[in-house]
Amino acid sequence: MDWEKVAYYCLLSRYIDQKERKEKVPMSFSPAGHELVQVLTALMMEHPKDAATVYYRSRAFALASGLKVSDIFASDIGKMGPSGGRDVSMMFFLAEGRGRNIILPTVGDVGGQFPRAAGWAQSIIYHVEVLGNKDWEGAVAVSMGGDGSVASNGFWSALNIATTLNLPMIFIIEDNSWGIGVPSHYQVPGGNIAENLKSYKNLKILECEGYIPDETFETLKLGFEHARKGNGPVLIRFGVARIEGHSVSDRQEYRSKEEIKRERERDPLLYLRDKVENWEELENRVKEEVDKTWNEAINRDYPDPKDVERFVFFEGEKAYGDKDRAFKFKKHRRMKMAIAIRTAIEEALEEDKSVLVFGEDVGIKGGIYGITRGLMGRFTDKRVFDTSLNEVGIVGRAESMAISGLKPIAEIQFRKYADEARQPIHNIGFLRWRTYNQFSAPVILRIPVGFIRGISDPWHSFSAEQEFLHMFGWKIAYPSNSEDAYFLLKEAVSMNDPVIFLEHRELYFSRLAERDINEHIPFGKCRIVKKGNLLTVVSWGYTIYEVLEAVEGMDVEVIDLRTLKPWDEERVLESVRKTGTIMVVHEDSLTCGFGAEIISVVVEKEFRSLKYPPLRITLPDIPMPFSQKLCENVLPTKDKIRKKIKEVFHL
Repeated sequence: MDWEKVAYYCLLSRYIDQKERKEKVPMSFSPAGHELVQVLTALMMEHPKDAATVYYRSRAFALASGLKVSDIFASDIGKMGPSGGRDVSMMFFLAEGRGRNIILPTVGDVGGQFPRAAGWAQSIIYHVEVLGNKDWEGAVAVSMGGDGSVASNGFWSALNIATTLNLPMIFIIEDNSWGIGVPSHYQVPGGNIAENLKSYKNLKILECEGYIPDETFETLKLGFEHARKGNGPVLIRFGVARIEGHSVSDRQEYRSKEEIKRERERDPLLYLRDKVENWEELENRVKEEVDKTWNEAINRDYPDPKDVERFVFFEGEKAYGDKDRAFKFKKHRRMKMAIAIRTAIEEALEEDKSVLVFGEDVGIKGGIYGITRGLMGRFTDKRVFDTSLNEVGIVGRAESMAISGLKPIAEIQFRKYADEARQPIHNIGFLRWRTYNQFSAPVILRIPVGFIRGISDPWHSFSAEQEFLHMFGWKIAYPSNSEDAYFLLKEAVSMNDPVIFLEHRELYFSRLAERDINEHIPFGKCRIVKKGNLLTVVSWGYTIYEVLEAVEGMDVEVIDLRTLKPWDEERVLESVRKTGTIMVVHEDSLTCGFGAEIISVVVEKEFRSLKYPPLRITLPDIPMPFSQKLCENVLPTKDKIRKKIKEVFHL
């Protein structure tokens, strides 16, 4: 090992710490005491497809991987850096070819890095065994975290994924005994995750003190060799010192002076010093470089405010994760909506080998509603497979799979279950924006939603689309019939944006939703299902049929929105200009439901066209009740809709 190179990166990180404190950088998380482990790990990652998911304290790793000091400083002070001033400096990322290895964009959620590394590790196997990409052979995924992160859902989710699938993944746990101000024995019993995991199957466990150079190097070398040879995942726990506080503002009142003094005696720089000649010369060179680079960063331009709204969605300039995909639309005879969705998935699997399907029970069982039944047998369990019962793991791994060039169609079994995965869902949506169009994760997330006759309840019958609508960067489809479901899903496969695909359960096998598959209406455009002049009614999903029954015989225009993000604002406003008022009907609850947004836009842009106040018919602000009598009472029904129209228009 080139110990002078190791010392250079360790010193570089340490002097950046000092410079940030001196210049009063408002947000800084020192890796002091962790540098040796991080630098050696980065230098072990020599394969071009090696990727790491790191955390906010991983600066030394990022530097040794190729991140420029000037980019760190520029980001510290909000100048033009890798994220274009959009994210804080410790949210590290490096696309392939930008450094010695790939750093998948850091997330701010503790533990959120682990499932994403598991997804990359599974992608390595997929690229080699399914796509035949030999350049992925021998690659590994590395995930780094502190002792506090091992208490998170993300850690345990990734651990189960990696060990059950025997993935080439390395968990690097930098145990400094503290999670902010909470000691490690509150995270796991006894405070040592490696000791607790000794009975875990398919997991090689290694431990050492991460401040002793030779021991740290040999331990990492052993772990990397194990994973690269295809022997399965590795967890390495390094005992490291926490020399500084959790962040620049942490005064460490919870630690004694004696403890901090003992920690400083475990400083890896003290041990590295004996392995490098001309230490003082190297130290002076690094200090001079840091000072010079800070001045260069100060002179950088600020990001252009005109650009701040760019790259929420794909704009034609490819990021790492974007890929041209041809999609073929076919015409089909009349079919139920469940069959149309299945047909779209099956065709996508046929047309593009990078497409894969996974979720709870989607394999042998074919999902709760049988939509994917038989696809595992046809396309193998490498392309269509079941997952553990963990939505964080489903969504987290889907993100890095998409970044790797695959096209994951992931299923969340019921809408309510997506709540557990809210963090990774949110993170996927603004990945492109916060990396300034350097990364994207065009995932498709299928979610059954809504009531179903006879068995509705508070846990399986959520619609609750408004939560997704407030997540940046996701496109959202909500079809009401088989024709739209087929075309919207096939189009989603071709997109370079993530898509949430909401499927109403009552419509899967309903005759109401049966259609011939003929007319392709582009994503983001509505469907005029009934023309009229008295009133504009906007709806989507199942409630469109309640609307159509309610207005039978009336001169009412009915719009099926089809997609909620983007929604066809132009066509809705055009209709309102003609009719003079609007009613929105949806199954989501009233307060902050999407109907409120549509009406706000109408009032803002077409207030002078309104002859009557805008109207909403929705579910009350309650969950779906189990009693079918109560369920029928709270749903937006044709009787409620018809009654309201008659009252307003005196019909």
